[in-house]
This record gives sequence, C-alpha cells and structure tokens, in this order.
Amino acid sequence: QLQASGGGLVQAGGSLRLSCAASGRSFSNYVMGWFRQAPGKEREFVAAISWGGATTYYADSVKGRFTISRDNAKNTVHLQMNSLKPEDTAVYYCAAGSGRGIIGTSNYDYWGQGTLVTVSS
Repeated sequence: QLQASGGGLVQAGGSLRLSCAASGRSFSNYVMGWFRQAPGKEREFVAAISWGGATTYYADSVKGRFTISRDNAKNTVHLQMNSLKPEDTAVYYCAAGSGRGIIGTSNYDYWGQGTLVTVSS
C-alpha cells in the first residue's frame, strides 16, 4: 500500500514537500511516480523516478520547480515542490509501476489515496 502525505495550503511562490510511504511490500524494484488531478480534469503525470533513483522524469509544466527523490531503505518517495503556482492546485497521487512505461496512468499498478495541494494567488 502507498500512503501520500504533505499536502496543504500554500501561497503562490511557496514550497511543499510531499511524501509517499510504502507498506506491506518493498517497492525498491518499482518505478515510482507522482500524478495529480485538478477538479474537472484528468489525472496527469507529474514526475517519476527509476527504481535505483538514477533517472528522473518530469512533466514540462513542473520541470525546474519540482524534484522527485526516493529512499529505498525507508521505502519512501518524496516530491519537493518549489515556486508553486495556482495551477499546481490538485490532488496529488503517488504510484508504483513495473517500469513498462512512465507517463500513462495505465503503467502503474499501485496507487496511494492522494493528498490535496492548494496554491492561493
């Protein structure tokens, strides 16, 4: 199971750090990703990290502002979000996939429950 946390209300330009804690099994051999879903919109890819942490992937909209990292010893993944914008407002989900793909939601097999990020202008 995956448990996302760290969401909250922040002003534009601020920062938040999301965490995703895995339990019940090790996800060290999985690609870990973050997705988000704004009201009335489809869930979209935000960032992903390879099983060893050597390779990261970002949506163009967050590149340079967000950083994904993982600690396999602690079975956790983090998303550091800086320079937040109102358009970053969404429910953020962490997910784990076997690595058959990176961007599409269908590439991920396990999903956390989501944590709400609200960025005020």
